[in-house]
Amino acid sequence: MRTSIATVCLSGTLDQKLVAAHEAGFDGVEIFEPDLVASPDSPETIRTRAEELGLSLDLYQPFRDFEGVGPDLLERNLRRAAAKFTLMNRLGIETMLLCSNVATARSGDEQLAAAQLRELGDLAERFGVRVAYEALAWGRFVDSYEQAARIVRLTDHPRVGVCLDSFHILSKGHNPEAIETIPADKIFFVQLADAPLLSMDVLSWSRHHRLFPGEGGFELGAFMGHLVRTGYDGPISLEIFNDTFRQSDPRATAVEARRSLRWLEHETALWLGASPGARAARMSASALPAVEPPAEVNYLELRADAVDDMRALLSQLGFHAHGRHRTKAVELWSQGAARIIVGRPESDRPQPTVAGIGLSVVSPETAMRRATELFAPEILRRESAGDEPLVGVRAPDGSEVFFGAEGETEPNWVHEFGAPAGEDTPVIQRVDHVNLAQPWQHFDAGVLFFHSVLDLRAQPSLEVAAPVGLVRSQVLRSADGVIRIALNLVPSGADPDAILPQHIAFAASDVLGLARTARERGFRPLDIPANYYDDIAARYDIDPALLSELKELNVMYDRDESGEFLHFYTPPIGTVFLEVVERRDGYDGYGALNAPVRLAAQYQQRRVATEGVSA
Repeated sequence: MRTSIATVCLSGTLDQKLVAAHEAGFDGVEIFEPDLVASPDSPETIRTRAEELGLSLDLYQPFRDFEGVGPDLLERNLRRAAAKFTLMNRLGIETMLLCSNVATARSGDEQLAAAQLRELGDLAERFGVRVAYEALAWGRFVDSYEQAARIVRLTDHPRVGVCLDSFHILSKGHNPEAIETIPADKIFFVQLADAPLLSMDVLSWSRHHRLFPGEGGFELGAFMGHLVRTGYDGPISLEIFNDTFRQSDPRATAVEARRSLRWLEHETALWLGASPGARAARMSASALPAVEPPAEVNYLELRADAVDDMRALLSQLGFHAHGRHRTKAVELWSQGAARIIVGRPESDRPQPTVAGIGLSVVSPETAMRRATELFAPEILRRESAGDEPLVGVRAPDGSEVFFGAEGETEPNWVHEFGAPAGEDTPVIQRVDHVNLAQPWQHFDAGVLFFHSVLDLRAQPSLEVAAPVGLVRSQVLRSADGVIRIALNLVPSGADPDAILPQHIAFAASDVLGLARTARERGFRPLDIPANYYDDIAARYDIDPALLSELKELNVMYDRDESGEFLHFYTPPIGTVFLEVVERRDGYDGYGALNAPVRLAAQYQQRRVATEGVSA
């Protein structure tokens, strides 16, 4: 698969965009016209620079509002096209993108459009270039790829073909199956974009909310499968209009983009394997190494300046200390299969963070190979003699994900710490889910990372009201629900310390009993307002004795058709806090209706602690 990316996807100058595309491993780029116009470099310099970087210049775009016009405007359009063809010759670009007319067309007559495209094709012949005609989803008369293909067929010119754009096709709900009816030699270019499934006007949707493949809701594996079966073997390019990408580091965005295409190649291979076609493909699509879902979260690593506070909190919840690692400045605390590694920050970041996630997998080597094929940077871990080998990669937000072999009862690396100080029947059984705060520039990249590397499936996203704005939450989980990672998007401009979205949730067998025992050990939970308990009394037919106990212990409650959910929160230590949950009778959610109350309570608690505001 030849990969390409439009310069509009990336921030920075044109040269910075070219460098980022090269470093991410792309084969070529599309030149977005405003990037060229704003560049101080001549077309010849840009051409030479691309050659130095090993990049082909695959497309010049966009050329707008050409067909369906009157004779006078057609003449002006042809003069405009001649100037662009001359520029393309200077750049060394052979294909120009022509968008269907949205502004100046006065006729939807397909014969007229074909006749005018034929004149454009004759002009392109003189310059040795091609025209790829694309149906915009908001085109005045031509807004579907089948219309565009029909007009190209009527044009019957070797220099005129179609450009297929997944956004324009799938956002309108068009079936991509008819792509297979288009001859491969008439498909001149292919552009890809994913997007969240939104109900809004398609132009705004397109201009601000496109995403890389794997980050949205489109069925791009099927789209690509139909394309491959035509015999097309030209560039597969990303054209993403997204406000976040235009403000993010171009190198990081380019790597995210390249990861998305490798994931899409995998999805395409799976689709083709399940839906064999009659025609032989010329484009190869290989699947990623298959990985079994992780068996468990075998550890979470917390880096905190307030190590003593974290020790006290874990002890109150019934965790036992194993002691310090024999060679590293970290210590292990455990209860059941929940293991927390605690250490001080290794960098100058003052706040604690969930710095690492360890996963038990069938084959760490296979998991690692899949991750590196998806361009996840490998972490070189310092190991001493006798240390259990762990391999890992870095997530977009800087946190670490390590893979270790499954043990019969516990991971082998546990023996690198001392034995736990105390043994009793654990109430906390394992990690239920991990909730990671994501800076605005890493949220979609984080979704793609966990989806593609760990094969976790994204659940419908939610927006939760907090005192400082809306917090968008996206849960990714394994099919069996053992691995659950929730990503929270910090509201733009908000102080992350103010909303405390990063936390670890533990699954327990008896939340009420643990809450009472922890209180006897000096634990003070997050204080939940009395109004909340009045509300759930009205919302549910709940036993008054249970309600009284929930209120006394600051335990929150939810119920659905499957079961009940009880959970409480610890005070924060910096920007990290813990949650203990009990799922009864198959409850599978997260107490979403309780989240705004929790966020408001945390915000109020922080104001009391930092500003002396009266509680």
